[in-house]
Amino acid sequence: MTPTPSPHGPSPRRRPSRPSRRSRGIAGCAAALVLAATAAVPASASAVPASADAGTAAGGGLNEVLFVGNNWDGTADVIESTGDYAKVGRIDVIPDRKERMREIYLNPIRLAFFLGIRQTVGEGHDQYVDDMYSTPDGSAVVVSRPSFADVVSIDVATGKVNWRFPVSGFRSDHMAVSPDGRRVAVSASTSNTVHVLDIVTGEELGSFGTGDKPHENVFTDGGRHIWNMSIGEVNNDLDAPWLDWTKGDRRITVVDADTFEQVKVIDMRERLDAFGREDLSDSVRPVAFTPDESRLYFQVSFFNGFLEYDVAADEITRIKELPKNPDTDEDRTTWVNDSRHHGMSMNPRGTKLCVAGTMDDYATVVDRGTLEEGPLVEVSKPYWATVSGDGRHCVVSESGSDQVTAIDFATGRKVASVPVGDHPQRVRVGHVPAGWTGPSAG
Repeated sequence: MTPTPSPHGPSPRRRPSRPSRRSRGIAGCAAALVLAATAAVPASASAVPASADAGTAAGGGLNEVLFVGNNWDGTADVIESTGDYAKVGRIDVIPDRKERMREIYLNPIRLAFFLGIRQTVGEGHDQYVDDMYSTPDGSAVVVSRPSFADVVSIDVATGKVNWRFPVSGFRSDHMAVSPDGRRVAVSASTSNTVHVLDIVTGEELGSFGTGDKPHENVFTDGGRHIWNMSIGEVNNDLDAPWLDWTKGDRRITVVDADTFEQVKVIDMRERLDAFGREDLSDSVRPVAFTPDESRLYFQVSFFNGFLEYDVAADEITRIKELPKNPDTDEDRTTWVNDSRHHGMSMNPRGTKLCVAGTMDDYATVVDRGTLEEGPLVEVSKPYWATVSGDGRHCVVSESGSDQVTAIDFATGRKVASVPVGDHPQRVRVGHVPAGWTGPSAG
């Protein structure tokens, strides 16, 4: 695949200016002061059981869709998973917002963290939806809500909350669903914990400890193991390479998905050093496994590219550096949460990778054999990459322009763009009942 020239000439659409992370860090400091001065209030870990009439996809079958989480809106747009990606419906994932806000304002510790999330990782906005998966019967969508520090199940027929699980600590983050669709793992990023829940009832099945700021979760080995990637502290201005050691304990934690016992820990600092890249951060961001799970491709903080890791040999084998956008500010403190590139997916055959070049405003398809990139498709602050229902396209969320864009794995060319809500991030394949067009009124 021959790369086309970079589209990065003068562009009429540039991302809006943001306050520096140095000024935004003040809120985080305030939260720490409040925490130090006030006795900690433990977060409830009890889940409210789903109602008996939560609803099923009885009689009509299921429609495969893409759920698009609009983080700043507090909505999930539901679009077709293939074809023209037409809009199917929209779900309000914060129907209980008034109740949650009342709880937050009555608790000074929670309020401090809520405001801290808004001013740091939220870029001045509340984070209402990070990740989401549908239940196996398509009757509900399960959503992690960072600013509310919880996971909820929303009935897609009524729009009401089936159950709610408050995570430990003060922020929920990335999730993963087991291959059978019945368990969901969620990162509690301020307590260094991953909770594993029954996706239908919200009951906690177990939990395990991680490194600092757990982020991505992946079920492997047919659901027998869970991999968690902790990214460390990404909300301060200590971004110079020589200050990398201040970012905390960053590692991959692999556990048994039934017992939640630790199987192994992978410290990428050691592997990066052995590979001769002492200059790179060891904060593992989004990842993609090959279909046989023999290779792991992963992004790291501050880097415009990705690395290849041989799982059996336990070593990094290749690296791919992708083009820089000349318009991107090289001041690393201006990059969102230490990301330069954030989002990866792989086609079902395992022959192509799709990479979201977040701060460089492009996405591209990379041949896995040669590591040669295809055309640089201009998109605005792409935050995630997933695979369409038929496996033909990579679908990226454009958080800077409030749309999702599909890119053909075969040609590397854009095939469709559709508008969605404010600041789309995670995009996941799921199901709703056939004929569904949105929650009923009332």
